[in-house]
Amino acid sequence: MNGVQAIALGASAGGVTALLTVLHALPPAFRIPMLCVLHLPDDRHSHLAEVLGRRLKCPVHEARDKEDIAPGTLYVAGPGYHLSVERDHSLSLSQEERVHFSRPSIDVLFESAADAYGPGLLGVLLTGANEDGAHGLARIKQQGGRTVVQDPSQAQASTMPRAALALHQPDYILPLNGIGQLLASLEAPEC
Repeated sequence: MNGVQAIALGASAGGVTALLTVLHALPPAFRIPMLCVLHLPDDRHSHLAEVLGRRLKCPVHEARDKEDIAPGTLYVAGPGYHLSVERDHSLSLSQEERVHFSRPSIDVLFESAADAYGPGLLGVLLTGANEDGAHGLARIKQQGGRTVVQDPSQAQASTMPRAALALHQPDYILPLNGIGQLLASLEAPEC
């Protein structure tokens, strides 16, 4: 799979374990930027970036408003803020209404990233207990990007993957280790 400029990932219930399993497969020299929304309670500080950063081989940090997206970095949405991608490939944070009871919302990230990257985006939807991410993943596909859904039969919470499959046929339906292998096989495009 050539031409992937960015990877957008979304998860909810069971998401920390799923993300660690998928992203642990990435080589230290992985250069494609990754943007991640994991549903978080917005009434307390999140340690997600620190937890992932201690266990992964890539730089991980909580996304900051107006920050430029750097190669090989994993950006995670903070609690209480939607994470969006601007057309100039910078990050944007907002406190707009919740989507599927969630802020940050996977749909908000996926839809904005689809508009910013078009066919250069790979969207990955993992375990979750609501339908957030399904419409955003369909938007990625409509914009020419590629899509991956975790095999619902192997998800800790299958509602989110099943909702995505009800809307569109993704390019891949894989278990977590298969998603990790797929991502590890990607090469960053030449500038």
